[in-house]
Amino acid sequence: MKSFPALAIAACTIALSSWTAPAVAQFAKPADAVKYRQAALTLIASHFGRMQPVVKGQAPYDAEAIKNNVKLLSTLSELPWAAFGPGTEGGDARPEVWSDAAGFAQKRDAFKENIAKLQTAADSGDLDKVRAAFGNVGASCKSCHDSYRAKK
Repeated sequence: MKSFPALAIAACTIALSSWTAPAVAQFAKPADAVKYRQAALTLIASHFGRMQPVVKGQAPYDAEAIKNNVKLLSTLSELPWAAFGPGTEGGDARPEVWSDAAGFAQKRDAFKENIAKLQTAADSGDLDKVRAAFGNVGASCKSCHDSYRAKK
């Protein structure tokens, strides 16, 4: 019976390590992580771009459509980051994503905060607030791309 505590500790350790394993463990190979994050970022760009004609005054403002689109963006904004784990270098990501992980995390957090502010603006139904928040999201995208995305 003395081995029971050791077995319990080992089982707990294994269970906890699976929860704290690096994000890369979610992908069978690094190329899968690259594809995943590129797909997530493409969807973000698509949904963000759909609002641009409204924000620019080139399309009528449909508050409900904007609100729904921003809700999707809010969900999508959580997706790509797990695919930037150690060992997932490649794609359009510059090496600085990994060598300056703190700076990259700061840009990621600013983006997510700006998405949350865009959600608040969309929920308000005020197009001027949506425009301002939309611009801030775009600026956070550009800031990250300027620092961490390979030039095309």
